[in-house]
Amino acid sequence: MIKRLVLVLLLLTVLFGTIFGWKYLRQQQEMATMSGPPPAVVSTRTVMRESWQPALKAVGSITPVRGVVVSAEVSGVIRKIHFDSSDRVPDGELLVELDTEVDLAELAALRADRRIAEITRDRFAKISTQNLGSRSDLDQSQALLDRVDAEIAAKEAMIRKKAVRAPFAGELGIRRINPGQYLAPGDTISELVELDPVYAEYALPERFLAELAAGQSVVVRVQAYPDRVFEGKIHAISPNVQAETRSVLVRALIANPDRQLRPGMFAEIETLQPVQENVLTLPERAVTYNTYGDSVFVVEETDGGRTVRLVQIETGDVRKGRVEIKRGLEAGTEVVSDGHNKLRNGASINIDNSVDPDAADPRK
Repeated sequence: MIKRLVLVLLLLTVLFGTIFGWKYLRQQQEMATMSGPPPAVVSTRTVMRESWQPALKAVGSITPVRGVVVSAEVSGVIRKIHFDSSDRVPDGELLVELDTEVDLAELAALRADRRIAEITRDRFAKISTQNLGSRSDLDQSQALLDRVDAEIAAKEAMIRKKAVRAPFAGELGIRRINPGQYLAPGDTISELVELDPVYAEYALPERFLAELAAGQSVVVRVQAYPDRVFEGKIHAISPNVQAETRSVLVRALIANPDRQLRPGMFAEIETLQPVQENVLTLPERAVTYNTYGDSVFVVEETDGGRTVRLVQIETGDVRKGRVEIKRGLEAGTEVVSDGHNKLRNGASINIDNSVDPDAADPRK
């Protein structure tokens, strides 16, 4: 009987112990749930003051300072070509000779006519001094001589035009002609451009007109050389505003000693403005961009550790991975730069700045 009683007591003890243990475990789980998730681990940065040089950004094209399509003024058969494609030529370099055989023969005949006209003029001048001839005969002989001189000058000019020369120093394009070809007036021989310097032409909205001036510095980037920055200055500003686009055309002169910039290239152009001092900046990744406004998480010290507070801000220009803060923050304010996607207003955080993402940012 006693053994049964002891056995019952043991069973009851185990049963009640199990029940109480299960309830205790549930209470611990509920307490852990009520205490919330563990603090999020984030990186932080402070708002800094920097000196920035703002710029007016635009896109445009590279154009030559001087560029022409070389062509013949007169017709003729090509006798000799003195250049090849892509040659660099000095000013006045002989490029093409057209056949001048007939012109030279006609010039010789004119010179013979001149000799006769000159002899006739001299004879009438001698007679006129002796009062043996009329003054009109002398005038007619002089006019004949002058006309022959004019015909000789015209023929010599025609012969000179059949020797096509470079109108200025530059680089030739692809040759469009061959020896023996008949060349009509205006037919293309080749292109000729001057590549150093070149122009960068672009347009800016009319509201920036007051911020533009001749001599203002510009920087140019092209897709062919993404790591190269070309510097220049504004050469000219159009006096007219285009009515269709309400924009003003700008032409900048760019040094191009390596001849890397070529006419027709697409260019990204920045017109540099005066340097701005004490610009508040943050890493761009610290900002959460939304349609209803930009915001950051500001770090605050509390009795239980660190928490975050969501703050609305106004941003400005972005440069090399950093964004300008126009309103909402002060210099020295600590904000969350990495890990803010898992935060909410008032959340607790742990800060770990052992890894510097800026050091691996390719934009730095």
